[in-house]
Amino acid sequence: MTKNILLTGGSGFIGTKLTALLIANGYSVSILTRSDRKASMGVTYYKWNLENNYIDEDAVLKADYIIHLAGEGIAAKKWTDKRKKEILDSREKPIELIFSVLKNNNKTLDAFISASAVGIYGAFTSEIICTEETPAANDFLGETCQKWEAATNCMVSLGIRTVKIRTGLVLGKNEGFLKKLVPIFKYGFGSIVGTGKQYMPWIHIDDLCAIYLQAIINLDMKGSYNAAVCDDTTNAIFSKTMANVYGYSIWLPKIPTFVVRLITGEMGEIILTGQRVSSNKIESAGFKFEYLNLKPALLVCLK
Repeated sequence: MTKNILLTGGSGFIGTKLTALLIANGYSVSILTRSDRKASMGVTYYKWNLENNYIDEDAVLKADYIIHLAGEGIAAKKWTDKRKKEILDSREKPIELIFSVLKNNNKTLDAFISASAVGIYGAFTSEIICTEETPAANDFLGETCQKWEAATNCMVSLGIRTVKIRTGLVLGKNEGFLKKLVPIFKYGFGSIVGTGKQYMPWIHIDDLCAIYLQAIINLDMKGSYNAAVCDDTTNAIFSKTMANVYGYSIWLPKIPTFVVRLITGEMGEIILTGQRVSSNKIESAGFKFEYLNLKPALLVCLK
């Protein structure tokens, strides 16, 4: 019998790619959406509305696995108090809604898999390599990710295998954070940001989706896993490599730290700081990265 996987955030960049991979591997996919959409290409759509605390219970009751990707973009807008609340609520509320349906209907799952982020380790730059055992930071990113992950504990209380994927910067063609950088770098105006020493833990979209598939297949996977290549890529290295892919060397001066903070406010910390993360745990679970080197990964995305 075909296993069904329900996605929140299934219509986004990661969700779209993951849906295609799941279908290719013989799963049926359901996606929660705010709008009315007809089933197509092997995908069934169900309505939900977080503001009204509404979810079509059939979507949850039909699911064998649930993958929670939904969440307001961390870097989409400045971090006002209102925006911070939106960011957290958009991650916690879906879990609460799904949990209530599961509990009220005595329904279980083969696994609940939630996105998270390496931002849980906080906004800092050092030579420390963060593992899944590294404590969460007490800044906005750290506290948000900590609460996001803690919200999944309700699934554990139901005896459901629960996996949290702490994602780095996702590289994809015309998508993700590269989408904003391409117009700048493509026409020769790329530059290093701040000191350029801040680390940029990255992962190619194909590898990220493959990690989610691994989390479904590998019954021993539970708890948190870093999903990023463990290398020494800094902003300076990333910027120079991206410029090189487009056939030039960076000629513009570094963008000063104060300018970034002036434009972005507190959110600028995610641009000006960055930590290294270990990939040992996910690799020990049997996962092998297809893209371990930055330039080949960028070439696939930018050419």
